[in-house]
Amino acid sequence: MNKKILVIAQYFYPEQFRINDICTEWVKRGYDVTVLTGIPNYPQGKFYKGYGFFKKRKEIWNEVKIIRIPLIPRGHSPIGLVLNYFSFPISGFFWNLFTKIKADYVFMFETSPMTQCKIGVRYAKKHKVPLYLYVQDLWPENVEIVTGIHNPLIIKPIDRMVDKIYKACDEIFVTSPSFVEAVVNRKVSVPREKVHYWPQYAEDFYKPVDIDTAIKELSDVADDDIRRLIDDRISLKIAFTGNIGYAQGLQVLPQTAKLLEDSDVKFVIVGDGRYKNKLISEIEDLNVRDKFIMIDRQPAERIPLFLSLCDAAFISFMDTQLFTWTIPAKLQSYMACGMPIIASAKGETERVIREADCGECVDIGNAEQLASVIKELPASYKNKYGLKAREYFEANFTKKKLIDEFEQYYR
Repeated sequence: MNKKILVIAQYFYPEQFRINDICTEWVKRGYDVTVLTGIPNYPQGKFYKGYGFFKKRKEIWNEVKIIRIPLIPRGHSPIGLVLNYFSFPISGFFWNLFTKIKADYVFMFETSPMTQCKIGVRYAKKHKVPLYLYVQDLWPENVEIVTGIHNPLIIKPIDRMVDKIYKACDEIFVTSPSFVEAVVNRKVSVPREKVHYWPQYAEDFYKPVDIDTAIKELSDVADDDIRRLIDDRISLKIAFTGNIGYAQGLQVLPQTAKLLEDSDVKFVIVGDGRYKNKLISEIEDLNVRDKFIMIDRQPAERIPLFLSLCDAAFISFMDTQLFTWTIPAKLQSYMACGMPIIASAKGETERVIREADCGECVDIGNAEQLASVIKELPASYKNKYGLKAREYFEANFTKKKLIDEFEQYYR
């Protein structure tokens, strides 16, 4: 009989997170997978078309069984985000009271909010099954950065909640070596032997694509900015793809573009998020709109097409200690596509780029350094550093290697 995995993930298909592919891979390996998730609303802040409180609450996708419990969409305000964070575990509390699902393992995919994990803790305790946690965002650190709240009356209860969740887990997996230390060195000790560095992989569709194929695939799209990307064969093009949030520190790009007014450089931004309108406003305030190609959020499977039409890929963060500990998922995706990396980042991201010798790093938020690096990029940049990026990916971040490692814990 196939082993049954209950996955707790507030975000799941059609929202674009790596847990989608992890669950699909487990099904291929013979597991029976059920995902408890919310009504999709990330990152736009409103329910996706076709979904709602009374629409598509149960679904099967790639043989993964999906159960969607009610939550309040994120919206575009701090209050909306707080309501979103707490409505999901409240719905999960009632789901736990009445569910008849029997699982052999519980796997919690924790991107913010950590509050979602309370559902898995209750289920695992009630049914006496192993509980696994995959930490993408450290709490309460992430709460303080995203909300700006540092009041001990709010942060300390969150801290206690996190301690209880960590204590309840049989195994904890984290996305960087620095995250291991952060979890183990909490005030309430977490045994090192149950905390494991398990980096994120990139899905199989992240791979190098030749330019002619990309042009053929995208040429029929009726979008002015995509046309600009296809038609512009001369400019040096630097891509950023994914969530456009405040944590990404993208305010450095308009400032950099201003310093590069006399250079033939374009920044290709593909994605959506809470910071996008503010970013566009900053671009227009500095009168550098011609330096940017802004493309709406795309299916993850199409991202390699856009990357292939660019010369390098960009990563940046806010200047906080938390992000020096972070290896962002897009780093693996860029490397899988054979993209040289330009990063306004330090810590773990810089370590990986240096080890791979696949790009350049500058201080976080330093537009002068970033502009200087971009001006000095050699013509052979993509061929030289792109190959090294792909080689490092194949040695460290492939799906087979990492899923094989994790599967040992199920066995």
